[in-house]
Amino acid sequence: MSTSGVPHGGVLSMVGTPIGNLGDASPRVLDTLRQADVLLCEDTRVTSRLLSHFGVRVSLQRADENTLASRIAPTLGRIAAGERVAFVSDAGMPGVSDPGQRLVDATLDAGLRVEVIPGPSAVTCALVASGLPMEHFFFEGFLPRRHKAQLERLRALASVPGALVVYESPHRVAATLATIAEAFPMRRVALVRELTKLHEEVVRGVAPHVAAELAACGEVRGECVVIIGAPEADEATSVPVRPLEDAIAAGLAADEPPSALAKRLAREYGLPKPQVYDRVVKASRAR
Repeated sequence: MSTSGVPHGGVLSMVGTPIGNLGDASPRVLDTLRQADVLLCEDTRVTSRLLSHFGVRVSLQRADENTLASRIAPTLGRIAAGERVAFVSDAGMPGVSDPGQRLVDATLDAGLRVEVIPGPSAVTCALVASGLPMEHFFFEGFLPRRHKAQLERLRALASVPGALVVYESPHRVAATLATIAEAFPMRRVALVRELTKLHEEVVRGVAPHVAAELAACGEVRGECVVIIGAPEADEATSVPVRPLEDAIAAGLAADEPPSALAKRLAREYGLPKPQVYDRVVKASRAR
C-alpha cells in the first residue's frame, strides 16, 4: 500500500488497542503511538487514560462520527506532507463498527499510504470464546434499537449461512436477546461479556433459555457480544411462520384468555411465558 510520492514516510496507521486488558497492547502498538505526529481518536478522555498508563505523549484530536468529516482533508494534507497520523477507536480494531473506515477509504483514494497495526478485536475474541461453529460468520454490529425494526432485521439475516455477530450495550442486551429468541427460537447463542477482563463470562444455550437466564439475573455489566449460531437445515420448518405480534392479535381476536394464550405462544415460540404474557397484556390494552 506504499506510495513512493509520499515524502519522509507519511502514513496513516490504524492501531488496534486493548478491549479490556491493557496487557494486550503490543510493543508495536506502543511504538506506533509514540512515533505519531498526531493521534486521532473517538474520545480524547478514553484515549488519554490509555496513553497515560503507558507514558505516551502525543497530540490528540477528536475524530468521532460527528467530527471525522471535517478531519479528513487536513489529515490527508498532513500525510502527504510526510507526517505519521495514527487512528484509534475507544477499544479494539478501528474501522470495525466505527467511522475510521471512511478515513482509510479517503487516504487510499488519495494515493497515500495506510498501515494496519494489529490488536485485539471483540469480533474474533467472542467467536472463539463462544465455542459455536464459525467456519462462516457475518458481522452485523449493532442492531436497530426498536423491537419491530430489530425483529425485521434479524429475520432478514435468517438465511445467512453462518454465525451472526452482534454488539450490544449491557443496558439493552436482555431485551435484544429476547428478540433474538423470538426470531430464532431453535438456535444456539452465546453471550460473551467483559472480554479479556477478570470477570470474562460466556453464557451459552438455546436462545430462549439464554434470554430467560439473562432476564432473571438483573443488572448486566460490561460491553457484550452476542454470537447467534448458524441456521440448521430444519430451521425453516421449526420456526413459527407468522410474527409473534400477529399470533397474539389472532388469539385475542378469538377471545383466548391472556394467560392461556401466553402459555401456548411461549411454547410455540420457545420464549419465557412472563415475557410473552407482558406482550399479550400490552396488545390487549391497545385494542
